[in-house]
Amino acid sequence: MIYAANGYEWNDTRLAHFIARHGYGSLDGLRDACEKDPSRFWDQVVDEIGIEWATGYGRTLDVSRGIMWPEWFIGGRLSLLDNLVTRHARAHPDKIALRWEGDPGECRTMTFRELDCEVRRLAAALGQLGVGSGDRVAMYLPMIPEAACLLLATVHVGAIVIPLFSGYGPESVTTRLLDCEPVLMVCANGYFRRGKCVPMLADARIAAAACSSVRHLLVVDRLGAGESAAGAGAHTFAEVDYRTVVAAAQPDVTQRSYPAGQPMMLAYTSGTTGKPKGVVHTHAGFPIKAAQDLAMAFDFHAGDTLMWVTDMGWLMGPWVVLGGLLLGGTIVLYEGTPDHPGPSRLWEIVERHGVTHLGLSPSLARLLMASDGDGADQDRIRTLRVFGSTGEPWNESPWIWLFEKIGAGRRPIINYSGGTEIGGGILGCFPGLPQKACGFNGPIPGMVVDVLDGNGASVRGVVGELVIRQPWPGMTQGFWRDNGRYQETYWSKWPNVWVHGDWARVDDGGFWFVHGRSDDTIKIAGKRIGPADFESALVSHDLVTEAVAIGIPDEMKGESVVCFVTVHDARRLGQRNWRDWEAELIDHVGRALGKPLRPSSVYCVDQIPKTRNGKLLRRLVRSAYLGTNPGDLSTVENPASIDQVANCRKVL
Repeated sequence: MIYAANGYEWNDTRLAHFIARHGYGSLDGLRDACEKDPSRFWDQVVDEIGIEWATGYGRTLDVSRGIMWPEWFIGGRLSLLDNLVTRHARAHPDKIALRWEGDPGECRTMTFRELDCEVRRLAAALGQLGVGSGDRVAMYLPMIPEAACLLLATVHVGAIVIPLFSGYGPESVTTRLLDCEPVLMVCANGYFRRGKCVPMLADARIAAAACSSVRHLLVVDRLGAGESAAGAGAHTFAEVDYRTVVAAAQPDVTQRSYPAGQPMMLAYTSGTTGKPKGVVHTHAGFPIKAAQDLAMAFDFHAGDTLMWVTDMGWLMGPWVVLGGLLLGGTIVLYEGTPDHPGPSRLWEIVERHGVTHLGLSPSLARLLMASDGDGADQDRIRTLRVFGSTGEPWNESPWIWLFEKIGAGRRPIINYSGGTEIGGGILGCFPGLPQKACGFNGPIPGMVVDVLDGNGASVRGVVGELVIRQPWPGMTQGFWRDNGRYQETYWSKWPNVWVHGDWARVDDGGFWFVHGRSDDTIKIAGKRIGPADFESALVSHDLVTEAVAIGIPDEMKGESVVCFVTVHDARRLGQRNWRDWEAELIDHVGRALGKPLRPSSVYCVDQIPKTRNGKLLRRLVRSAYLGTNPGDLSTVENPASIDQVANCRKVL
């Protein structure tokens, strides 16, 4: 079924105006031109975003070292602080740049002028602590204004910021610190989540003590405990109170600029095996890609307000800050969980801060769907124009619920799929164009994308590997001190082709679908199928709220499928024996996918293991069920859910 968000007209969008202004004729015409002449297209993107160069670049793109090592905007130098904050502060000093809400409900705002002054004070303080160009600064902070300020101040002094997930334990933090060797670590003494205080400082001290490169631990007093500095730490680092050093510093008004290709950020991402990968992003590449995606795929303007339910340690945290501010918009950071103290909290935040663009995961949509959108009346969310979604494939019923029930058929759902190494999106949707539930309109302009079969041939109508055939500015410049692993991960399957690791399909109508990670694929008696197919089938049953599917070894079939579900109403479970419910759900999946693809078992659990930003942890579910080592559990929102999965195995 085709859906059309009636609150949007294609011809009124930024992307449609861009196509018309440059004479591309259509979106397909734009994509063809991008492939034939990428330099011309990216020059136009730079103009669209309004980048102000300290030194203009000579060439847009150089691939003389090969497609996997492109150089962008050669010779160009820029100041990100000037582009993201200072120029807007000059033009609109009293415009709100940043809005923040804490878990307990307190709010803060910063105008562009206030943000510029705060960042420049912090940059001066960083300099006094010995941080200079090329040094690394580890950011271990919750979603508070200081996180955005630190990101901006670090890149202003030419250092490299390392955003770390605020929920990591000391072992996960230490692993990343030892790899990137920061001179400074910035942490909070804690944060609030679901009404409770979550301490961080002890874990930060353990990690800093294990890393000899750390000279200072800069501590933000989030808990209101007064000055947090505790004097000397282990080896050579000392603790310093954030507010004290910033208040004492004079704003750094030095004119600073850096080469377009200079590293700006290391974003760590975990693979299926081995240590975390330090994805290298540059001063020009990541911000331009983030702003371009926001402008073209989300129709974001300077008068808009952007919020994404995320953490600064995930891609979307820095993406919101750099992309939203570069376009002159307002960004909203939220510390807590979107359903605390009740399911209406997210919609109250939208109303309170005038959010126009709201990003959430499909898992969060399923969670909110269980309360049927309590509190999301149309007057409350009247400012909201666009939903964004990333992180995992959708199921059809929650997509339709969000579009029709919450969006009232007026607000497009911008399905957005990419990754940390991409610096943004590969595939997207576009306001004003028709949509299919769970699908994408296609590649974001500038991304030359294809679907290949096992022989490397382009295919349509069947599932294949999602690949990219041409470089783009947001593309990672390798992995930190491990370029061999970078080449092996993305470039080793076919010559000059980036293999992203996702299964994808293009249907007869030209809509694209992502079917999950190719390493999550289940193979039953020779048939390949993604776990999302099973999960979608299960959540279409009126008993089931959420589902996760895994493949386990099977002597006869190679693999069989085991599923875990949560339910809307636990009281219904008592009306029948669970074995009867299980049989009904197995048959329900069989009717949807075919009898040969029926799962072998379905278990009911209280919670499904997820990260704090709502991603299903399928590999962790599988390891818990099979009794293998689950590895690092620090990203898990609900650790008790792992024990529940493991206990299911014990009753076999």
